[in-house]
Amino acid sequence: MIPSSSLDGPAAWRGAELASSESWIYRLSASELAEIEAAMRGIEAGHVDIASIRRETFPLPGLGPRLAELLQEIIFGRGFVLVRGLPVQRYTATETAIAFWGIGAHLGRALPQNGKGHLLGHVRDFGRDPNDPTYRLYQTAVEMTFHSDSCDVVGLMCRNKARSGGQSLIVSSVSVCNAMTERRPDLARLLFGLLATDRRGEIPAGAKPYYVIPVFNYDGRTITTMYNREYIESAQRFAEVTRLTPTHLEAFALFDSLCDELKLAMDLVPGDMQFLHNHQILHARTAYEDWPDDANKRHLLRLWLCPPIGRTLPSCFAERYGSIAVGNRGGVVVPGAETRVPLEPEG
Repeated sequence: MIPSSSLDGPAAWRGAELASSESWIYRLSASELAEIEAAMRGIEAGHVDIASIRRETFPLPGLGPRLAELLQEIIFGRGFVLVRGLPVQRYTATETAIAFWGIGAHLGRALPQNGKGHLLGHVRDFGRDPNDPTYRLYQTAVEMTFHSDSCDVVGLMCRNKARSGGQSLIVSSVSVCNAMTERRPDLARLLFGLLATDRRGEIPAGAKPYYVIPVFNYDGRTITTMYNREYIESAQRFAEVTRLTPTHLEAFALFDSLCDELKLAMDLVPGDMQFLHNHQILHARTAYEDWPDDANKRHLLRLWLCPPIGRTLPSCFAERYGSIAVGNRGGVVVPGAETRVPLEPEG
């Protein structure tokens, strides 16, 4: 089904409208920071395994209800929030991980993000070849074009900034769909059709090395989006997938240009936590130049979260998410991978 008219509401925002506003930034207060630190110290004192931390074991009596409100905004409203002010400069790697995990636990359950079973991800340049289809682009310093991940909510926390570049970019896929349908409905229609996307070697038991899903899905009320152009194009390495046509490439080019036109750019500073609703927000990153010394290199922590609330997903998402049941979907699950929480980057 394709929308017969433009969709409106808080999810249909444009970057230019938000760039001069701080309505999407939540600044942690002194009392909230004290709550986070007290909960973090309690976890440390009890020698609690990070992976076992839950909302109930990371008490945030004042901030917790506010995080519940922010989750409503993430899932059913604008689709994102930036939480600012965590003083990571004075925390160790373990303390930082505990704080980020504990805050994330108030939003959802952590999911494995890769074939190694990592529940806590490290976004850092590992010197990988961006053209190697067995690696994912977050392991490089190259530009990452607009894409979505395989979870309901993506959380990023900045530990270190790059020497230059590395700006975070987000866009409303609802606004992209509106603009594309208005300007080139013929190209928009192609993106409501099935397309193969490369799994990049992270293959669930019994699954193919790619999954097949439309970019745009419409249920009569909301647009749900799954897009990663690089992985759609790299899936063409499999002989059995449907071939992309020049018109598909034209559609991708328009989609990408609209993302650039409608985006909101933000410079994440140490301690910033960005939470995105993956089904309506696409994210990207500019290329960056890093610091020469390892201690200062650009470094973001990442969580893939499955909240207890959420929208109904199209049945085709089960091929990628394993399930479409609210509160029990998403992540990368491959045979033999045991879930764990690495505290430092592992290339």
